[in-house]
Amino acid sequence: EQLIIEKGKGSYLYDTKGNKYLDGVSSLWVTVHGHQKKEIDQAIKKQLKKIAHSTLLGLGNVPSIKLAEQLVKITPKRLNKVFYSDNGSTAVEIALKIAYQYWKQARPKTTRPQDRKTKFLTLKNAYHGDTIGSVSVGGIDLFHKIYGPLIHKAIQVRPDPKEVEKTLKKRHKEIAAMIIEPLVQGAAGMLLQPKGFLKAVRKLCTKYNVLLICDEVATGFGRTGRMFACEHENISPDILCLAKGLTGGYLPVAATLTTDKIYKAFLGKHEEMKTFFHGHTYTGNPLGCAAALANLEIFRKEKTIKKLQPKIKLLKKGLKRFKDIPIVKEVRQLGMMVGIELQGFSYKDRIGHKVILEARKRGLIIRPLGDVIVLMPPLSVSMSELAKILKITYDSIRELC
Repeated sequence: EQLIIEKGKGSYLYDTKGNKYLDGVSSLWVTVHGHQKKEIDQAIKKQLKKIAHSTLLGLGNVPSIKLAEQLVKITPKRLNKVFYSDNGSTAVEIALKIAYQYWKQARPKTTRPQDRKTKFLTLKNAYHGDTIGSVSVGGIDLFHKIYGPLIHKAIQVRPDPKEVEKTLKKRHKEIAAMIIEPLVQGAAGMLLQPKGFLKAVRKLCTKYNVLLICDEVATGFGRTGRMFACEHENISPDILCLAKGLTGGYLPVAATLTTDKIYKAFLGKHEEMKTFFHGHTYTGNPLGCAAALANLEIFRKEKTIKKLQPKIKLLKKGLKRFKDIPIVKEVRQLGMMVGIELQGFSYKDRIGHKVILEARKRGLIIRPLGDVIVLMPPLSVSMSELAKILKITYDSIRELC
């Protein structure tokens, strides 16, 4: 039977029958400060009294300008230009198009086909969204294989610095950019990268003159225990993709940030046609940007990142006992992002699905990635709610053991 959600408050969701559930995956990794967060509600209402939408094509609007200023301040250094869209897939599409066009305009005289930087380097099991460009840099057969004939094939590597260097050394002249989810591959099943890998990738991309795109759609806005995953290894990409938690989970707003150097390659006389031709209807939507500004203000005011640290420790401690369950293969955690991988089942067994239905009976909404049970509660979750999420998940897996 289909579960229909009618309302939400704090860490809880309520269905049409009045049943109450903990939101264990932040309504698909987006809710940051909980549902019905007063400050975000009020910011949207206040903006509604002014205007709900006005185009950024040829015009500006106040909330989008204020938000761009804030994003430039809080993201890794050198990222000074902001291009808005509405979701993670589109933020990635824009990043890929910018990288491709950048090299076309930065090196227009290149005639040898092997020196044209038109390809993308990506990680095995990569997931960067569901639109065709994003699928082209994806590497999960389950999601992407069927679209093979439609896509521009990317070059894939394992998260190993030696393999990345070997590939870049051999093919850097044809590679426009490398795209990665920093530290953790989310939709791949919360796969963690080795310590120092991100830093090594940054150095290698610089060395071989390849742009680095960091897709922080899932990892951004506190999910890893820092505001952005890039901060853990103190690196700055050439292009950064943001979405999901940007508005606190309220409205679909995404942003692709880039450097002055890249931006300048798109400047020129009208007849040179260096324009970045990507016109998104709802780009810089005032309501969404107002929600995002309120979201960032809450991060500052409530010291969200600082308050997160004890919760991360509680998660780490609570996850230890999951390893004693025979069907648990591995438990992976980075900050508030958790993947519990189950083993011994075939695709048709749908073990992940069975576990989440069991959890639902016990008052918890979670969603699996195949045989990986994902936990990603709102950052505002209380210690007692977090303990409850862990207990229900543990009991649900045990029940099916």
